[in-house]
Amino acid sequence: MRRASAGETPPRVSVVVQDIGEHARVARIAVDNQSKLNTLNSALMEQFVAAVEPLGEDDLLRAVIVTGAGERAFIGGADINEMAQLDAGSAEAFITRLHSCCEVLRALPVPVIARIQGYTLGGGLELAAACDIRIAADTAIFGMPEVKLGIPSVIEAALLPRLVGWGRAREILLLGENFSAADAERWGLVERVVPRAELDAAVEQRIASLLQAGPVAIRLQKKLIRDWEALPLREAIRAGIDSFAKAWTTDEPRIRMNAYQSAKRQR
Repeated sequence: MRRASAGETPPRVSVVVQDIGEHARVARIAVDNQSKLNTLNSALMEQFVAAVEPLGEDDLLRAVIVTGAGERAFIGGADINEMAQLDAGSAEAFITRLHSCCEVLRALPVPVIARIQGYTLGGGLELAAACDIRIAADTAIFGMPEVKLGIPSVIEAALLPRLVGWGRAREILLLGENFSAADAERWGLVERVVPRAELDAAVEQRIASLLQAGPVAIRLQKKLIRDWEALPLREAIRAGIDSFAKAWTTDEPRIRMNAYQSAKRQR
């Protein structure tokens, strides 16, 4: 295994939890493997899951931001050097670890924002797809190049047809070609593209909007969206009715509606 040279940060996953006001926190997750475009090897995948999973237990958590360290990449995919040594048995374990990184984000009870810069390839694109909102710099480069490496795109690549449609997903997965941030926005893969210098401001704007919403309502909404993915229409509607009723088991609707009516009267 390659060792970090003097002055080079060893590959790691960092989590910084920031207090926002008195009753809210935002977590910022960064994959730092800059010398290899923030690619994920097994050790980093295990770090990622171990670092992210406990965030779901924080009742004050309001949002999570995921990014890659440096300017060159969000996450450049899975480590090809490690994959080249796999066999049929170890391949299953490897790809399951990568799936766990995506699933741990999807399982968080609060919105997850992907802050995307630079190369976002393969497993990196799947990790971005597993987030709730994707904001990209105009210099970001996307792609699912697995077929060019002799393997199919799997696990959370299954989310792509829901985001871009079946035809475009087939093109992305079967051709394995890179595409621009402008294409990603036009196809619906990312929600917003901004100049690189404005990326952090765009992310913070979304965080500010989330903080204006009711924290219970946001958690109920994220869970409901996840439920909708797996439910037939009739059951999805029933789940929504149940979620609406559950919101009223707290004081949040009453407090917020009264505040809204009071502010309206004062205009």
